[in-house]
Amino acid sequence: MPSILITGSNRGLGLEWTRQYARLDWKVYATCRHPDAADELQQLKHDYPKIEIHRLDVTRADEINSVAEKLRTQDIDILLNNAGVYLEKFESSTLGHIDYSAWEDTFSVNPLGAVRVTESFLDHVAGSRKRLVVAITSHMGSIAEIDHPGSYAYRSSKAALNAAMKGISVALQPRRVGVLLLHPGWVKTRMGGPDALISTATSVGGMRAIIEHFDFERSGSFYRYDGSVIPW
Repeated sequence: MPSILITGSNRGLGLEWTRQYARLDWKVYATCRHPDAADELQQLKHDYPKIEIHRLDVTRADEINSVAEKLRTQDIDILLNNAGVYLEKFESSTLGHIDYSAWEDTFSVNPLGAVRVTESFLDHVAGSRKRLVVAITSHMGSIAEIDHPGSYAYRSSKAALNAAMKGISVALQPRRVGVLLLHPGWVKTRMGGPDALISTATSVGGMRAIIEHFDFERSGSFYRYDGSVIPW
C-alpha cells in the first residue's frame, strides 16, 4: 500500500491532501499541532480508517523525532511538507512597520520546519517505492516574479525554502530520492481568503497530477499547480 506523510493536515490544503489520498486508498500519516482540536481531520479519520493522525509541530524537533521514531519501520512514498504560515496576511508589513519577531517565526516554520521534517524522515522516504519529497511553496518566493512591495517575511521565507530544497535535491541524487517544489495557486483557504480564484480540490488535484507523473529527471523543479514551470 502506498503511503504519504502530510504536515499541517488540520485545515485548508493539508486537509484536502489528506482527503484526496485517503480516497485513493493510500495510507495517510496526517500530522498537525493540535489533533484533538482538528474536528474535520478527525471526521476524515472516522470515514477513512487508513488515516493515522500524529501530533507534530514543524518547529519542534522533539515532536518531529518522536513521530519519526514511531514510524521507524514504515516506508513513506511521499513526504509532503505542507505546513506554512503567512503572518503578514493579517498585519501590516509596510516599510517602517515590520514585525521582525514575526519574520523570525515565519522562517522557523516555512523553510526551517520543512528541512527539519525532511531530515528526520529521509530514511523512511529512501526505503519506499516512490521516494519523493514535496514542498508546498509559493510563486511569491520567485525573485523573478516580484513586481510589488510588501510581504517581505513570507516572500523571503519561500525563497529560502526554494533554495534549500533545490540544494537538497542535488544532495539526494545518489539515493535516487526526488524533490518537487509546488505552488498551489491562489486558493480559497484561511490564508488565501474568500476572493481567491480556485478551490482546494482544484489546487490539490492539479498538484497531485504533477506528483503522479513525476520522473527523477525533474527533481528540483518548481511548478505551478497547473504544471507550468515557475522561474526562480
